[in-house]
Amino acid sequence: MRASGILLPVFSLPGKYGIGTLSKEAYDFVDWLKKAGQVYWQILPLGPTGSTGSPYQSYSTFAGDPNLISLDALCEDGLLNPSELKAYEMPANNEYINYKDLTLRKWSALRLAFARFKSTDEFEKYCEENAEWLDDYALFKTIKDSTGGLPWYEWERPLKFRHKAAIDKIRKEREDDILFYKFVEYSFSRQWQKLKEYANKNGINIIGDLPIYVALDSADAWSSPKLFKYDKDLAPKVVAGCPPDCFTPDGQLWGNPVYDWKYHEKTDFEWWMKRFKHCFEIYDMLRIDHFRGFASYYEVENGAPNAIDGKWVKGPGIKIFDKMKKEFGDVPVIAEDLGFLTEDVFELLEETGYPGMKILEFAFDSSHDSLYLPHKYNRNCVVYTGTHDNDTVVGWLESVGWEERKFICDYVGHYNIANEYLAFEIVRLAMGSIADLCIIPIQDYLSLGKWARTNTPGTVENNWRWRVSKEAMTEDLAAKIEWLTDLFGRKMKAADKEEKTEEITEENKDKKTTVLAD
Repeated sequence: MRASGILLPVFSLPGKYGIGTLSKEAYDFVDWLKKAGQVYWQILPLGPTGSTGSPYQSYSTFAGDPNLISLDALCEDGLLNPSELKAYEMPANNEYINYKDLTLRKWSALRLAFARFKSTDEFEKYCEENAEWLDDYALFKTIKDSTGGLPWYEWERPLKFRHKAAIDKIRKEREDDILFYKFVEYSFSRQWQKLKEYANKNGINIIGDLPIYVALDSADAWSSPKLFKYDKDLAPKVVAGCPPDCFTPDGQLWGNPVYDWKYHEKTDFEWWMKRFKHCFEIYDMLRIDHFRGFASYYEVENGAPNAIDGKWVKGPGIKIFDKMKKEFGDVPVIAEDLGFLTEDVFELLEETGYPGMKILEFAFDSSHDSLYLPHKYNRNCVVYTGTHDNDTVVGWLESVGWEERKFICDYVGHYNIANEYLAFEIVRLAMGSIADLCIIPIQDYLSLGKWARTNTPGTVENNWRWRVSKEAMTEDLAAKIEWLTDLFGRKMKAADKEEKTEEITEENKDKKTTVLAD
């Protein structure tokens, strides 16, 4: 069934507290998507982030980001007073997130709310049902605070190696702090579930994102060392990255610990199944990041100055997805099959049957024969103008050469038009393609320039900061998107939306829900 959606990270929503949150603005965006005739809202990973804000370097693969918690909702719960909220507001319509200032304000508000929180049966049940990851995460964050924010691999040896006496001492002395982090996760979970339920009732399905790797400084990397290729001192023997290409002659060193896939296979991918289960409980469809890493992945010796001398290593292949299908059935998955593609990646994609991704910004190279050109698609794929790692279409058009631009104009059939109009023709190209699903970043519907880019790979500063303004998402724009969606047969009728929502409810009814509603 043909459908479409919009890519917008939760943190990029408008709002008065310095970052997009699970607040009224999120519900308003769901309403706007509905008016625009959309069926999907694609977001980025929801995990807790560090000072850079990168959702792909999270402190936990299971936890939610405290920065996304709605203070207004905590006020409705009686944990904050309306008169107190003014102190946590930031300049209206600020286009960029200031993570340093935001974190100070948000943690102050959350601590105040926790001081007024009284434990309930629901809270106790949440902690019990999520204990397997929640206990380690709350402990990890508490120890991290006590060390002034040091990464776990720089902690004193008894804590680094989780010696029982040292851990028991922290649990006793910092019991209140540990409980605080559990309260934060409980609050996030309740708010996220309410938003997701609202979206589903309005025919909007959430596409979540699963990073293949976990951050080195994370509760996962600290609490479960057997999962990774560590030496006897718990230092990574190798780290993840990607080889040199025409954009990065030294390759990229991501620094994430690499999985010990032999261990994972021995355990029948037990940890991965828990990870997938968590994702299928909080999302309606899952985009698996760096899918090619399951076929073969690139690893670099830890401490290497660059990624030039890394090597490709065989991944788990179809085994992990066979296990996933056995556990959860035919759950909806998007395979992020981008990057340096080899035959084993194409074979794995075909074996799984998952739709891969087609990026129009990759289509117009000098060969005029790219796999990303729409006339080469099959139906079982997801087309994007660009992803969170790409420039906006307008920004990209500003950087292309004359020959590339001529090819673009020849392909879309428009010449001598401004970049914002040509950008819309590229959106039309995506929507009119044969791909079953089309996802457009909100920046491209708004024809915004490179200043609105979400992330530039290979850089650390000034990423994950852009936010859309409330005024930008007008009724006229929603009507234009609805017209375009209907024009190309992607507008789902009300009956179809109800059927889709019923399918999602049916798929999830037998899963153990770890999120508690009011």
